[in-house]
Amino acid sequence: MFDLSFLAAAITPINLLLALAGVVAGTVIGALPGLTATMAIAVLVPFTFVMPPTSALITLGAIYTGAIYGGAYAAILLNTPGTPSSIATTFDGFPMAKGGNGDLAMTLACLASVVGGLVGAFCLMLLAPPLATVALSFGPIEYFWLAIFGLTLIASLDEGSTIKGLIGGCIGMLLAMVGVAEVGGDIRYVGDFQSLLGGIDVVAALIGIYCVPVIIDLAANATPHLKTPEKVRGYRLSEAVGLIRRGKANVVRSSLIGTVIGILPGAGGSIAGLVSYSEAKRVSPRRDNFGKGEPDGVVATESANNATVGGGLIPTLVLGIPGTPPDAIILGALLVQGIRTGPTLFNDQSAIVYTFIWGLVLATLIMLPVGLFIGRYAFKTIIAIPKTMLVPSVAFLTILGSYAINNNEYEVQQMVVLGCLAWGLARVGFTASPIVLGIILGPIAEHGFVQGYLIGGAKGSIAAEFFGRPISLGIIAFIILGLLYPYIIKRRAQRRAAQAQERA
Repeated sequence: MFDLSFLAAAITPINLLLALAGVVAGTVIGALPGLTATMAIAVLVPFTFVMPPTSALITLGAIYTGAIYGGAYAAILLNTPGTPSSIATTFDGFPMAKGGNGDLAMTLACLASVVGGLVGAFCLMLLAPPLATVALSFGPIEYFWLAIFGLTLIASLDEGSTIKGLIGGCIGMLLAMVGVAEVGGDIRYVGDFQSLLGGIDVVAALIGIYCVPVIIDLAANATPHLKTPEKVRGYRLSEAVGLIRRGKANVVRSSLIGTVIGILPGAGGSIAGLVSYSEAKRVSPRRDNFGKGEPDGVVATESANNATVGGGLIPTLVLGIPGTPPDAIILGALLVQGIRTGPTLFNDQSAIVYTFIWGLVLATLIMLPVGLFIGRYAFKTIIAIPKTMLVPSVAFLTILGSYAINNNEYEVQQMVVLGCLAWGLARVGFTASPIVLGIILGPIAEHGFVQGYLIGGAKGSIAAEFFGRPISLGIIAFIILGLLYPYIIKRRAQRRAAQAQERA
């Protein structure tokens, strides 16, 4: 695995050029709301069919890495995640930008993404076979409880109230049930609208719920979108490096969380970012600053979601089970190249697979200068654009992104309706993140619940199936902790305040 011949094959001039082009293309596409990492790879994958296998895989890995990082641009500068993986980046990234620290947030996101990507890639290189067995331990029941765990986390992180966060998650899950049920084929909540038979597209919902309220608020508010700094401070690289070094435990922990969650098929960067953000907030002495522009929040999310790139490739390469939708496209490209994934891949075709992994490391390192350069000028550009141009530009991108998913005008309509609904709910204290996570996690929870119910019924003990498995019990314990944690913190604060008054 550390054979220098694999590294030498990865750093040939053509592979370096392809990695650079892939990172740039992925970053630009990922930065545009609605144009996800999956879409970036799907659009560009045909160009790799004429390349040698190693060059093709390095290009796809570079596009994937760049697109996951690129989602941070819109999350920080527009409060709109460019990709689902950047949902949690909006929590602190946009408040930092509004406070005049958008340049620092962009640099932090770049550095954290590079560290997370490297951790994921080296875990892929060193631990692929043993870590892949973790994915096999998760059945339908575990995925059901994992989805519920994700919903309780976002509810507990809601800046309003836990109850409203849970209600928002339930609204998202109800929206996820629209259409034909994948298990059983029942038609649900479509009314007379035939266009809803296929359900609500996740990306269209993401664009609408995050982008439309931003567009409405931009148009309704005459004040500048972002605070213009008194002086241009460049990349603020030394300041960002200092923050990363101060929070090195946060970076490492979040990267490992992202790697492990990336291994679980279907989990992906959105859950990884959420879990790592929750954990960073839980252990931070500055937990009250989270949601108000805390740099550690950006670092936790971006290091975790980029670590899922390497983590998601572990089950893809070792088991032939794609960890995320982009991994499924990469798996298809492997098959086109005549590469069969499985436990023997690392022995039978070690030259290709290890060259690819070194290429992923190379692409992650290239992302550092590319990300810093693009991030600096993206921040300066967004600040300089007047609202009369920014509002129609963002509106055009939302319509283009939602239509480009399946070339379906009905998904544009879904996007607009859901966006207006989210804007109305925001007026009464419901934030967007629980609703979006409900839409994303709803199908995972439903699949796991229905399959677990059927399996438990066949075994004659449904309760034992849901509450008698060791991994499930561990996840349930975390769910209870996640729900009780806000109240525990509140009680501790009240007790400390009471003790301080007694001393006074």
